[in-house]
Amino acid sequence: MSYTANSGRYDGMTYRRSGKSGLKLPVVSLGFWHNFGEDADFEVCTDIVTSAFDLGVTHFDLANNYGPPHGSAEETFGKIYKNNLVPYRDEIIISTKAGYGMWEGPYGDFGSKKYLTSSLDQSLRRMGLEYVDIFYHHRPDPETPVEETMDALAHAVRQGKALYVGLSNYSAEQAEKAVEVLRSMGVRCLIHQHKYSMMTRTPEDGLLDVLEENGVGAIAYSPLEQGILTNKYINGIPKDSRIASSSIFLTESSLTEAKMKAVTALNELAQSRNQTLAQLALSWVLREERSTSVIIGARTVAQMKDCVGAADNLTFTSDELSLIDGILASCRESR
Repeated sequence: MSYTANSGRYDGMTYRRSGKSGLKLPVVSLGFWHNFGEDADFEVCTDIVTSAFDLGVTHFDLANNYGPPHGSAEETFGKIYKNNLVPYRDEIIISTKAGYGMWEGPYGDFGSKKYLTSSLDQSLRRMGLEYVDIFYHHRPDPETPVEETMDALAHAVRQGKALYVGLSNYSAEQAEKAVEVLRSMGVRCLIHQHKYSMMTRTPEDGLLDVLEENGVGAIAYSPLEQGILTNKYINGIPKDSRIASSSIFLTESSLTEAKMKAVTALNELAQSRNQTLAQLALSWVLREERSTSVIIGARTVAQMKDCVGAADNLTFTSDELSLIDGILASCRESR
């Protein structure tokens, strides 16, 4: 294995610095939102994780409520870590989050110090870890003072249970306030996680600017719109797809005629670039340096390898970007 510091590449994977921190992340990270729950095939899960690591994917993104059921993705990762990754702990970045409903009663949701502290302890036990590299608050809490929530994140750092802290799903204004509060406590916000893709561009409305101004990294989840920005649905709905399995997050109504017309046009552009549609979509999110990384989900090793291939071509011509904007604009106008 070899690492070239000047190019930020390690055995073919490109790494980017998270904001103004000292930490670099692979441009493609592996997420555990779906596909690693209680009903998943453990051998397949192991193959995906170990193959990803072999390809330079050193960042694994989890949350307390990932599964299903809640907690099961962390348990799956914990078993894989114990069996395969313990010798490489210093070579991997493990992140988890808390902020959505996790257990019954008044202390298992949102952003109190009680909830975040208890949740992190539970996550560490499930994964068999002494610390996580990044601990996120998963979503803003409209009732808990931001000072309390940020104090919980700072507390995790002071305890040595998290090396860095991050935010997720905060608006530009909320993120700016939270980053300021953390800074006043002597803790820097490492990174912000948000939904961002060709079809979901809300982070461009101020959030990316706030992150850049404050030296905070930006990491995108759902960069493939849960599979819409792949060639999976171009010829219909596969029986083993997320839509076919009655997902509450992605339904058949999501595949509008205008959206699929755009997907077909984008797929043609991808082919002209010698990329798959998934690679094109990931490369587009990573087209500028403000995007530290994208989080992919994978049900198979083949899907994971396809996504990792996006790191081979992260540049676009001005004509290609104009064409993409035109395709997406026609999709929006048809809604």
